[in-house]
Amino acid sequence: MARDRVHAALPDPPIQNEEDNNEAEKAFGNVFAELESVDLPLGTTLRPDVIVAGDALQLQWQPQNTLITIMAETETLECITEHERILQEIESTDTACVGPTLRSIYDDQPNAHKRFMEKLDARIRNHDREIEKMCNFHHQGFVDAITELLKVRTDAEKLMGQVTDTNRRLQDAGREVTAQTQEVICCRIQQRNMATTVEKLQLCIPVLEMYSKLKEQLETKRYYAALKTMEQLEKVYIPRVSKYRFCQIMAENLPRLREEIKEISMSDLKDFLESIRKHSDKVGEAAMRQAQQHRTFNSAIAKQVSLGHYTKPVYSLNGRTHTHNGLMFDEDIGDEDDTDEEVLTAQDLVDFSPVYRCLHIYTVLGDRETFENYYRKQRKKQARLVLQPQANMHETVEGYRRYFNQIVGFFVVEDHILHSTQGLVTRAFTDELWNMALSKIIAVLRTHSSYCDDPDLVLELKNLIVIFADTLQDYGFTVNRLFDLLFEVRDQYNETLLKKWALVFREIFELDNYSPIPVETEEEYKLVVSRFPFHDAEIEKQEFPKKLPMSQSVPQIYTQVKELIYASLKFSESLHRSSTEIDDMLRKSTNLLLTRTLSSCLQNLIKKPHTGLTELVQIIINTTHLEQACRYLEEFITNITNVSPETVHTTRLYGLSTFKDARHAAEGEIYTKLNQKIDEFIQLADYEWGMAESDGRASGYLMDLINFLRSTFQVFTHLPVSLILLLTMTHCTLHLSLSGNHGILLCSLFPFFL
Repeated sequence: MARDRVHAALPDPPIQNEEDNNEAEKAFGNVFAELESVDLPLGTTLRPDVIVAGDALQLQWQPQNTLITIMAETETLECITEHERILQEIESTDTACVGPTLRSIYDDQPNAHKRFMEKLDARIRNHDREIEKMCNFHHQGFVDAITELLKVRTDAEKLMGQVTDTNRRLQDAGREVTAQTQEVICCRIQQRNMATTVEKLQLCIPVLEMYSKLKEQLETKRYYAALKTMEQLEKVYIPRVSKYRFCQIMAENLPRLREEIKEISMSDLKDFLESIRKHSDKVGEAAMRQAQQHRTFNSAIAKQVSLGHYTKPVYSLNGRTHTHNGLMFDEDIGDEDDTDEEVLTAQDLVDFSPVYRCLHIYTVLGDRETFENYYRKQRKKQARLVLQPQANMHETVEGYRRYFNQIVGFFVVEDHILHSTQGLVTRAFTDELWNMALSKIIAVLRTHSSYCDDPDLVLELKNLIVIFADTLQDYGFTVNRLFDLLFEVRDQYNETLLKKWALVFREIFELDNYSPIPVETEEEYKLVVSRFPFHDAEIEKQEFPKKLPMSQSVPQIYTQVKELIYASLKFSESLHRSSTEIDDMLRKSTNLLLTRTLSSCLQNLIKKPHTGLTELVQIIINTTHLEQACRYLEEFITNITNVSPETVHTTRLYGLSTFKDARHAAEGEIYTKLNQKIDEFIQLADYEWGMAESDGRASGYLMDLINFLRSTFQVFTHLPVSLILLLTMTHCTLHLSLSGNHGILLCSLFPFFL
């Protein structure tokens, strides 16, 4: 059979003669026999020598000078060795792997497959002989075994019958026991299942209770507690029963619930941000009111200290301030209704729980940084919106108040968040926001305050800025730049005051009658003296009625100068400046009023075409008295600032030069108008050139001129003697240099009129 399989696998070799095959087989057999009979050491090299002997070849092997003669045909020993190896592979390998081995036969020398087939047939015949020998050897034993089995067959059948009968009787006997055993087994299984069920239920019930608690917490919006419950479910309860499906569903739902909580808390935060944006003005208003009350309280304490009545420190009880020595601040300051009103804080006006809740939720979820970045980003956007002013903010003080209230409310909220949370906002973040806001605030105030032309509005704006700065300073923000801005606002305030007072002075000059003030009674005299520091011993000795040398405009101007000083003092209050600096501010404002506003008004008044000589003379008299009153203005400033005039850096008033310049201008205008009038009289002269001799009478134009000068110089009698002499000498000198004979005439007439 093996032979048939091999022959079937091999291709058909070329047909050869049977005799040739027998001879080749014999030759291979002789070669193998010869090789097996020779005893050679391992590794010995055989050198073949081929000898031709007739029709046959004689192959001689000479190992170490020993010749082995082998008769073979044309094939070599190497080919025989290769065929032996192939046969061993065919016998030892699986049938599926025979193909590559057989293919190698055809890759060798030509006609190698023929020799291999011959070798294969010889091997098959050899195996057949061995099989036959083995069968012959075991045949008798096989026959004996069959005989013994036939003898045992009868006993085996008898034994089979007995076993069957025994089995039947045993089955009948154990059928009842089996039934009872099955019942016991079922009971035991039920008991085991029940115990297992109870045990598993005891493990599952806490999980279900915690999940029910979680649902309840979510319904009542206790999200932070719900997150804690989720954490316990994940780490403690669910791992105990994780193999159950409902627990797997719970575990899958927990991340979704966390996301829902995050979304809900973020929605609450957005609502909170929108709410505080709407309530910032109320928070700021409450904070600024509280700061204003605190400042009023401190001012009252400072006043009590300065008066020597403050002896014991105050204490606060339930928001009201008391003392032990009978003094009561806060309750006695202002109206009782204002003091009884409770001051609300940011925490009273705004519910900060959404921020805390959202912060805790994101912290538990490990996403705190995302929440912090989102909160800070949104607050920066809100800060930019808060810092945008309304277009008409400069028109009313309410516009500025709303603007400041919103900003204060924003930073009060941030300060509360800073101190009530751990790291949601930092001091560096709030300082960054404040610096950004401060630059924007200063730019806005500079722009809008430049539109204000009402000093009262500027003063109210200054008070708002001071309260605004004090409020934020109480919360730890630096406000030095705001007080620096107030100096710029002060300059603008002074400009608006000067413009306002210019109108006031102009109206006073227009309504003045430029005649001495008549005083009928002593009360009228005291009233005038109370408004203007006038002291003249000669006039005081005169009987009533009498006249004061200055006109009505002098006490009015003096009063208005004091009013401007008061107005400047109002602006200087609460600027946290020393008395010396305030004194310097007041003196500079007064100097500007005198040297710019009043001087300009006087110059315009003097230069008016309709201003007559009488008015000019009265102006000279008025400026003389105003010049003398400058020292009283300095004393007035010293009294309200408590700064000694001997202070090194004290600024002096420049009123002397202002009024001197005004007098010189009035004198020059008088001189000009006199010259114009004299020229007019001279131009009207009609000389009789044909007269033989003088008739002893002056010309008519000359008499008119003398009468005009007489009435004019009578007005000069109201001037002080020194001014009359100075005016006379000045006019004579100027007219001599300009008008020749007219000046001589004028100078000759002066002594007459004097």
